[in-house]
Amino acid sequence: MAGTSPAMTKVQASMGVDRESIPSVVERARPMTAGAPVVGIHFIKETAVFVLGEAALLFAAGEGEPTRVEVHGGAILSSAGDGGRVVTGGDDGKVVATDAKGNSETVATDGKRRWIDQVVVGPSNAVAWSAGRQAFARTDKGAEKSLEVLSTVGGLAFAPKGFRLAIAHYNGATLWFPNAKAEPDRLEWKGSHLGAKFSPDGRFLVTTMQEPMLHGWRLDDRKDMRMSGYASRVRSLSWTADGKWLATSGSNQVVLWPFGGKDGPMGKQPQLRAPADRQAEVVACHPKQGVLAVGFADGIVLIVRTDDGAEILARRPGDAPVTALAWSASGKLLAFGTESGEAGILDLS
Repeated sequence: MAGTSPAMTKVQASMGVDRESIPSVVERARPMTAGAPVVGIHFIKETAVFVLGEAALLFAAGEGEPTRVEVHGGAILSSAGDGGRVVTGGDDGKVVATDAKGNSETVATDGKRRWIDQVVVGPSNAVAWSAGRQAFARTDKGAEKSLEVLSTVGGLAFAPKGFRLAIAHYNGATLWFPNAKAEPDRLEWKGSHLGAKFSPDGRFLVTTMQEPMLHGWRLDDRKDMRMSGYASRVRSLSWTADGKWLATSGSNQVVLWPFGGKDGPMGKQPQLRAPADRQAEVVACHPKQGVLAVGFADGIVLIVRTDDGAEILARRPGDAPVTALAWSASGKLLAFGTESGEAGILDLS
């Protein structure tokens, strides 16, 4: 079991951290107005795709004018990307895949027109989604399977290898092989589990919870890992490129849990980076280097080196919290979006 010191939720809380003197790349960002809250960002090659809360995607490539593509008949509730397409779930009961040219295809329509709360993409073009207590998984060949769990699905995650899905729900998570006849495997821990992520090597599963904490399991022996000490619910998780650290929001700094050893964070303290006087809302690790981006409740975006905490200012304070961050696969572009619909792409090439 892992824990934290009380300082985790107090560091710099009242110091009004001054970042005027740190290096800045703010002027290298291309600002844009999305026109609606940005609820997600995904890259298709070097094109940033901003997922808007209201029905549409915004494609931004190069210096041209962004292109708006309507994909749902209402709010977009969930999204995922695999570098070749963006898959979205809406309150219209549809799962929609949109390619680099803005062409959209309906992957599935819920028979009861329920909200599509979660979507996730996996190996070999697999897609999974949820509606209420049901999780669905579809292979690239179109075979569709479904599983009903104990409560409303809180989160979905594909394992990095094989066609295996983790389903977070009340009192734990379920591990499901959609193509196997074997019964799904249950991982139990009391409470409401709202998100799920496998470690890049597949050895650990971590869930976010309604309470201000994370829970994890070492899958080979089902050992529990309780990661607590947060000021509020953790809404954003991101693994570093080498898989040795899990970066999280939920505090007034970035919390980095160690996963490099066989025991993960059990018995270890996290590293704390980018202390601030506002809460860290979203984190995104660089795809190739030991660097992460973090967006705060006051609109600031920082680029932070994980090993020593060195910082670069990427966006100055704004009028709304940062709600989405994403790196391009090359690591040369960083896109950000806010609750008020302000957005931008930072070119670091």
